[in-house]
Amino acid sequence: MKVVPEFKVIEGWERLPAGYVHKDVNGVAVDSKDNVYLMTRQDARVIVYDRDGNFLRSWGEDIFTPRTHGIAVGPDDMVYTVDDGDHTVRKFTPEGIEVMRIGVPGQTSDTGYDGKSQASVKRSGPPFNRPTDVAVAANGELFVTDGYGNARVHHFSADGTLIRSWGEPGTGPGQFRLPHGIGISPDDRIFVTDRENDRIQIFSREGEFLDMWTHVQRPTDISFDREGRVYVSELWWRVGQESFTNGPIKYDLPGGVRVLDLSGNVLLHWCSADREAPGNFVAPHTLCVDSRGDLYVGEVTWTFGVSRGGVREDAHTLQKFARR
Repeated sequence: MKVVPEFKVIEGWERLPAGYVHKDVNGVAVDSKDNVYLMTRQDARVIVYDRDGNFLRSWGEDIFTPRTHGIAVGPDDMVYTVDDGDHTVRKFTPEGIEVMRIGVPGQTSDTGYDGKSQASVKRSGPPFNRPTDVAVAANGELFVTDGYGNARVHHFSADGTLIRSWGEPGTGPGQFRLPHGIGISPDDRIFVTDRENDRIQIFSREGEFLDMWTHVQRPTDISFDREGRVYVSELWWRVGQESFTNGPIKYDLPGGVRVLDLSGNVLLHWCSADREAPGNFVAPHTLCVDSRGDLYVGEVTWTFGVSRGGVREDAHTLQKFARR
């Protein structure tokens, strides 16, 4: 019998220090002690809390562009960040000391990308063109989704040497329209959220296509709990937008979170048009699960909500859901 997890939102969990602002929480990850790492925009920095929401430290204010994106914590508690504004993946100590960088700031691969639309990506290229996320394997190897201006997954050794890449622009198996989030399942498969194709694609570590889940909505990020469940954040589709696989959006589709088993069966799904209510979502962009099964969801509330109208400026950008 499949166990369906139950959650309760913890209102006021984050104790944001005076003077700190984050209009978007675009990345979230936890370390071995269940400390929570946020990658934020406006202001762009990494913020670290303990599991009770107490502020521990922040760093990166003089490093990141306004277009920070994904974050991951490796098995050794080293921190990896992705910045699609300067086309880099960086590795830091937990205190924010940079120890490795992949990519040259400001240097992009030639994919035909016009800087605006994923439809303009005509061919895949080498690292990077607006990369989005990184997953860290148990042996320290890295898998990076690339991204807004590319249609590729890159596999690197622990020291940042490129091992292989796969993917092309398109809608077929192994093709992408905005590979946005990436995770490694407990059974060592690579899961990629193919956002603008409304699907998740699953690969071997060598890039062999294995499976595709199409019963998801604009998936942005993916995480796994210790019991093998899969957590997916799903972005808001507004009327008039267009999915590469499903065509024009004819009615409002709120963002939400979907929980599945490793075979793709849906165990739990929640979303609501009452976006700003506690426990609901404006624009889920990132999520992670800690060792106790508690869930953290970050949202790009400013980018996809406030700036486009219809959402209050003080709407939530980060929520913790305690496992019951």
